Amino acid sequence: MIEGATRLSVTLEDNSTYEAKLVGIAPSKDLAVIKVKAPAKLLTPIPLGTSSTLRVGQKVLAIGNPFGLDHTLTVGVVSALGREITSMTDRKIHNVIQTDAAINPGNSGGPLLDSQGQLIGVNTAILAPSGANAGIGFAIPVDTVKRVVPQLIKYGKVIRPGLAISVVSDSIAERLGIEGVIIARVSPRSNAAQAGLRGISRTRRGKYLLGDIIISVDGQRIRSYDDLAYVLETHEVGDWVELGLLRQANKIKVRVQLEAVEEE
Repeated sequence: MIEGATRLSVTLEDNSTYEAKLVGIAPSKDLAVIKVKAPAKLLTPIPLGTSSTLRVGQKVLAIGNPFGLDHTLTVGVVSALGREITSMTDRKIHNVIQTDAAINPGNSGGPLLDSQGQLIGVNTAILAPSGANAGIGFAIPVDTVKRVVPQLIKYGKVIRPGLAISVVSDSIAERLGIEGVIIARVSPRSNAAQAGLRGISRTRRGKYLLGDIIISVDGQRIRSYDDLAYVLETHEVGDWVELGLLRQANKIKVRVQLEAVEEE
């Protein structure tokens, strides 16, 4: 709801309202960073935990403002790990935490804590036909938050490792009977261009030639753009990856160095 806004206001424990500014936003992760102009004594940071060691059945606590009810605390357990949900921008968010702690509209953005009060996730969504809690809620893992938030503070957006290419939509690839990611265009002077990746081209006679189709990254099967985005997200800018390509019915392998690209 804050996307597009730059000036906000926040009410803190002393019931005073303070000016806040939107610093950065990552729609595909349902995360944002705001800067609050308030006395430091009123701003107590939550100790950060880790989400990589979570176990199913572990006790968790969710805090938020469901239906406008401030400072609501609910208790539950980690129901599952490694879930995949679709964000409000229709991008898949991988590796989220599922919990049965009551999460309702208004909990989004609130903390998910472990029994020591450490932040292990940021509540983001519920799965319920009625729109109210049905015991299935989701949170962005704190390890993802740790990676994304510093970028939002520094750049105002997420800078991720990528290939500097544009691709054909999955729906078109599906209609063509192709399982993989079709490269539409390769940015000039990019690492991908230097590695020889090819986008859609046109012959002198006006016939269009399909671009390279990415079918694997480091041996991991790629069936859709979401598959590709998720695999690349596990790397760092500057890493080398081996792409399995289908080029005019021939399977080839190409090594490419990932570079910094802005998250869409």
